[in-house]
Formats: sequence, C-alpha cells, structure tokens
Amino acid sequence: MIFRYRFWLFTATFLIGFGLSTVDHTNATVALVQRFSDNPLALRAAFAFAALLIVLAALIRTWAAAYLQSSVVHDDRLHTDALVASGPYRSVRNPLYIGVLLFGVGLAMLASRIGAIVIIGGVFAITLALIADEERHLTAAQGESYAAYKRAVPRLVPSLTPRLPAANLAPRWGQAFAGEGMFWGFALGMILFAVTLQPVWIIALSIGAPVAHLLVMQALKARA
Repeated sequence: MIFRYRFWLFTATFLIGFGLSTVDHTNATVALVQRFSDNPLALRAAFAFAALLIVLAALIRTWAAAYLQSSVVHDDRLHTDALVASGPYRSVRNPLYIGVLLFGVGLAMLASRIGAIVIIGGVFAITLALIADEERHLTAAQGESYAAYKRAVPRLVPSLTPRLPAANLAPRWGQAFAGEGMFWGFALGMILFAVTLQPVWIIALSIGAPVAHLLVMQALKARA
C-alpha cells in the first residue's frame, strides 16, 4: 500500500531530483531569474519566496497536526477509525498534503531545471495517489459520514470560510510542532540560505532535519 511507504517515496523523489544536478548543472531558480531580470536582489527575492512556501507548508501542517496525534500523522498505518473535522479540516480535506505540495515546490527551487520538474511532478503524482488511496479506505470505513464530509469540504483548494461548524476539539500544539519539526528545520535552512546564499545551511538542514524527525517520531510513538 502506497501510504505505508510515503516517506520513502517522497525522499526518493527529492534525492533523484537533486541528483540530476550531475546532468543539468543550472539551478532552476537562477535560470528563471536571469531570464527576466539582472537585478542582484531578484535572486534573493526568488529564494525568499521559496522560503515563504516552506514556512507556509510548516504552518499548515502544524495546524493540521494539532488536531491529530503526530504519531498518527506519521504512522505507517492508515487510521480510518475516526473522522476529524476540526481546525483546517473544516475548510479543506487534505491540509497535510497541501503542506507537502508547498514544501515540494519550495524545495524544488533549489534543484536544477530538470530536477525541479522531476521533484514537482513526482510530489504531485505521489500526493494525488495517496489522497485517492486514503479516500477509498475512508469511504469503506466511514460510509455515509465520510461521503457527507466529502460533499461539504473541498479536496485540495481550501474554501474561504469553514464548511462545517466548529467541534469541541482542542488543538495540541506541542506534539504538533514536535511532529512537524522536520518542516520547520527546512524552513529555517531556506530562510538562512535566502539571506546568505550560502549552501551550507541547506546541506546541514537537509541532513539534520530528517534525522531529528525520525528520532522525534520514535519518541512520540513510544509515548503513544
């Protein structure tokens, strides 16, 4: 089942995308900026935009994870025993995957031209396959309650106003920030890179953030 291997599928997509820099040596963002502007500040602005996308990804995922347990969000097993319709889930059915898509586009801006295409295309393809797979299982498990939720709440494009009344479910921000620490690590790395244009920040965070994420998730699962 694709859900079980989603972390490694996304990881492989990023590794392949960035590995293509050995074939195409031109950074996608640099190429795009040079096509339209010779202002030296334009490149920093472009990478600042990439950092903004990753910060938004971290914010959205943290907001969504606050209404779930992070051990559930990152579990290898798909949980279909309960339907959460609080927080961002009142306006869109898949806020966690919106975060993944924003993260993919933001990180792709660090890759080569070919690599960026592979990363963005791969992340979108995997995400859509995951959503379809989850919806099949949720429909089988929840029946009409999930069908009604699907009719009320859009799939990936958030509604401007909540489509469902607020439920009495308090967000758990501490475990949410801990569970989404990897995205915040990459966000910090992108901000530092946009300011300094020194790749060392990206290299350090691309290694440190996933390792820290795996350690935190093991700790959260042990406590669950």
